[in-house]
Order: sequence, then structure tokens, then C-alpha cells
Amino acid sequence: MSPKIIKEGSLEAPTRHPIAWQTEQYWDEDALEQELERVFDICHGCRRCVSLCNAFPTLFDLVDESATFEVDGVDKADYKKVVDECYLCDICYMAKCPYVPPHEWNVDFPHLMLQAKAQDFKKNGTSLRNKLLASTDAVAKLVSIPIVDVTVNAMNSNKTFRKGLEKVAGVHHEAVVPKYHSKTLRKRVKSLAQTIEPTPLGRTKGKVALYATCYGNYNSPELGEDFYKVFQHNNIQIEMVPKEKCCGMPKLELGDLEAVKAAKEANIPVLAKLVDEGYDLIAPIPSCVLMYKQELPLMFPDDEEVIKVQKAFFDPFEYLHLRHKKDGFNTDFKQSLGDVSYQVACHLRVQNIGIKTKDILSLVPDTEVDAIERCSGHDGTYAVKKETHKTAVKIARPVLRKLDAKEPDHFISDCPMAANHVANLSTKVDKAEHPMTLLRMAYGL
Repeated sequence: MSPKIIKEGSLEAPTRHPIAWQTEQYWDEDALEQELERVFDICHGCRRCVSLCNAFPTLFDLVDESATFEVDGVDKADYKKVVDECYLCDICYMAKCPYVPPHEWNVDFPHLMLQAKAQDFKKNGTSLRNKLLASTDAVAKLVSIPIVDVTVNAMNSNKTFRKGLEKVAGVHHEAVVPKYHSKTLRKRVKSLAQTIEPTPLGRTKGKVALYATCYGNYNSPELGEDFYKVFQHNNIQIEMVPKEKCCGMPKLELGDLEAVKAAKEANIPVLAKLVDEGYDLIAPIPSCVLMYKQELPLMFPDDEEVIKVQKAFFDPFEYLHLRHKKDGFNTDFKQSLGDVSYQVACHLRVQNIGIKTKDILSLVPDTEVDAIERCSGHDGTYAVKKETHKTAVKIARPVLRKLDAKEPDHFISDCPMAANHVANLSTKVDKAEHPMTLLRMAYGL
């Protein structure tokens, strides 16, 4: 009998297994500890992901500083140090790791970290600071009340207040925190509504519902106007999702899976009804798109409504590019954009759709788009927390080096939070913009 051959790596497309969080085995602490040790040992022997985030350097330092120089020398209580550094960007799984399924070693580092976060959250809960940072809907509704929003924004711009906030709440005083607007996205786009006869092209129906997201609605409401103007200019019917809650990504990153389930039960019926009515779905934030495209379908693989929504959800530039392939995209541009530096958000990169934002903007005459495929280090809350802000800045350095060397006319990212984080650190860029804002500008709208 010939010996079994174990492949060193795999060139096959990654296969994602469902997250079995509703099984008893998922919550078995001993089984989790054994799996962490197994996967950490594989990672230690490979080290290909060392440059991605701080989870891997943390792991490798623990190994290298242990008595055995192997994973078996690491105190298992220190495994949590690795888990806490993972912000579930998925880049290791989708772009680096050679041992993801269908490889027989079956390594899924981010979802293993999610399992560890979930067990820790269920057993120990989390801090009030973390709960508040992840409660985006509740906080935004409170501080977006007229006058309150102005007061909160002013306080968040005050250095003395921010240093006090760091001491009391653990929010780093140099971190960019979002502004809040009482004139929300929903209020801004009411006057922009138009009735356009939908023209189906390929996979697209020519009629979209915009899932604003909490960040899009309260923190960057001007984006809604850009979306409406651009999509209508391309003869696409665009309307707001009638009601919504946070997609659940901030709660997922905490390991609060029951809260994710609650968000899903609030959002999916609304979105599924829109799909039944002939709408495609888009959102202005890549993390929210990824939540409906990947995480919820993996958490609820047998929920037909979830799968229906998954199939109808598109990244906005993916949607425009699909229309372009069928000659349904307006290329009558009025002005060039010059040199554009584009940080490709991690939650966009892992959607396996290519760099459609760059492809669309590159259609604008006399426009050069330089894609920077490195993490910003922001991750929603990672760059905001006192204990991880310094590391977030370090992770952003490769982006900053390219950006500052280029001194572009525009700096953009599909993720406004990542873009603002990088722009705040840059010595050459005054502000960050959204790609949809630039597309509207190119149209002269």
C-alpha cells in the first residue's frame, strides 16, 4: 500500500464551510483549545501571514519566546492574546493561507478566531466600552438628535475632552472618531427620488434598494446623494430600503453571535421582500455587503431568505461594472480625476470580485488609479481602542508610504472609516473621499 501524500499547499479555490455555531460542539472549550493548538502549529511552521495583521506576530513571538520554541511551549492562557488581535478581515484565508479547505489540513484561521471570541463573549461578556462601540445604531440615534450632534462633534474635536475620554472610556485621543449628522442620509435623499423604468442587463435588474447602513445614514450621509445621482445618471432606479438595523458586523467582531442573529431577524425579512419585488441590493460600506454576501449565509446556511438576499446583494461598483459589460454604463464623463490613490478595503478584497472600483474609475479620461492592496489597520473599532491604536497605525504604514510618495490629486477608499484613518495619518493628503463621490464629480453632476 503506497504511503499517503500530503500536499504542501493548494492552488485550488478556497472552500468556506458553514459556521456551526448552533451545535453543541462549537461551544466545547477543550475541543476549541485543541484546534487552536493544531492551527497555531501549522501557522508557526508556515509564517506566510506575518505581515497581514498583529495576530500572527503575536503568535510567533509567543512561540519564539517559549522554552521549546514550538507551540507546545506556549501557555494556553496566552492564546487569547492572539485571538484579541484578529479583526476578522479574512485576508489570510482568502489571499495568503495555502492550507484552507479543500486542503486536508482544513485551516480557517479567522473563523477559528471567531469561535474563540464567541466562547469568550458567552463566558465572560465584554467591556462597556466595547459594547458601546459595537452598538452603532443605538449610539448614532442618540447623538444624531439636532443640537446634540453639533455638541458631540465639537467635543470629539476638543483635545482636552479626548484625553479625558481616553482615560475614562479607553478611546484613544488621536484616533479618528466619526462625526454625526442630524440630517441623515434618509432625510437627504427624499427630494432626489425619481421614477426610472428598470432595464435588466445580465445579472442586474436595473432597480436597486440602497441599504444605507448605520455609518452611511448617520456618519457619512452625503454619500447617499452621490449614490442617487450616479445611479440615476446610469438609468438605474434607486430607492432606500424602507427600514433597517445595523448589519451585525460590529457584534460579530465581538463574538456576540446572538446579537448577530437578532440583527439578521430584523433585516432579512425586509430585504427578502425587496428581492421578491424585483430589487437588487447594494450598500455603501464593504463590511455590510460582506455580511450579507458571506457571514450570514455561513451562519444560517439553511435559511432560504438569507440565501435569497445573498444572491441579490452587490458591491455598488461591482453592480456598475456588470452593467458596463452589457454596454449599460454611462461613459460620458465631463472631467478627469487626475492621479487617484485607492486603498482597497480588506472586506472588499475578500469578496472575490476583483477591483471593480478601479476598473470603473479608470474609464474616466486622463485618470490614473493606483490601487494599494494593503490593510488600513482600522477595522471599525480596532484603531479607536486605546490598547490597539498604536498597532493600527503600524499596520497602516505600507499604505501611508505609497500614498505620501505619490502625493495624488485624490485619495479614496470604499470604506470611509479606513480612508479617514489613513488620511489622518498622512502628511501629504488633506482629506479622504469615497469613489462614488469621484464618479459623480467625473460626470459633472
